[in-house]
Amino acid sequence: MKHSTIKVRLAELADKETASVLQRFFKTGKGEYGEGDVFIGIKVPPLRRLAKEFENTPLKVVQALLKSSIHEERTLALMILVRQFAQANEEVRGQIYDFYLTHTSFINNWDLVDGSAPYIVGPFLWQRDRKQLYVFAKSPSVWEKRIAIISTFYFIRQNDFRDALRIAALLLADEHDLIHKAVGWMLREIGKRDLAVEEAFLKTHYRSMPRTTLRYAIERFPETQRRRYLLGKV
Repeated sequence: MKHSTIKVRLAELADKETASVLQRFFKTGKGEYGEGDVFIGIKVPPLRRLAKEFENTPLKVVQALLKSSIHEERTLALMILVRQFAQANEEVRGQIYDFYLTHTSFINNWDLVDGSAPYIVGPFLWQRDRKQLYVFAKSPSVWEKRIAIISTFYFIRQNDFRDALRIAALLLADEHDLIHKAVGWMLREIGKRDLAVEEAFLKTHYRSMPRTTLRYAIERFPETQRRRYLLGKV
């Protein structure tokens, strides 16, 4: 499958009004986290259908999509990688993982991270050394930091919370709202599976953690308990 063929299919699905909405939603204005990102206006369901259709696309073509300035091309590239990873043997999974790590500069918005990291990085590292996540957690890149914490979603689903909690603690001092939200989300996911583990972490850190992180983490708590946390009276 040629890159040019896929671009034609994407152009057929493009919609200017949708593009305008997506440009605002993903904060592409000057000084915003998605500054300069370009949308042509394709929603997720059609992209998923294309990813299924083009799931056997060679890695060289996926690379061309991922390096595109157009957000939907990068999205499609990652959707294809996720599908390929899920069906691959261990050798090919390793190749996809290595490819992912060398192209993180193009995985540069929260939806791109969230739709790929827990489905490639997390499962690949499940039975392996996870030190790469700590490298990412200390990166100057907000997207690599988000990859670090969101990748642990795979571990959380297996009821392994260790690395999620350690990386969450490392990122509590981060200044970016997208990291605050991601950490709070992962803490909430831990709480769905083991509330005692989440609360033990919160009781140690809730007074110093960003307000957004706390709000995300306690979103499912009973109202009276939420108030106690927010008022610092736990």
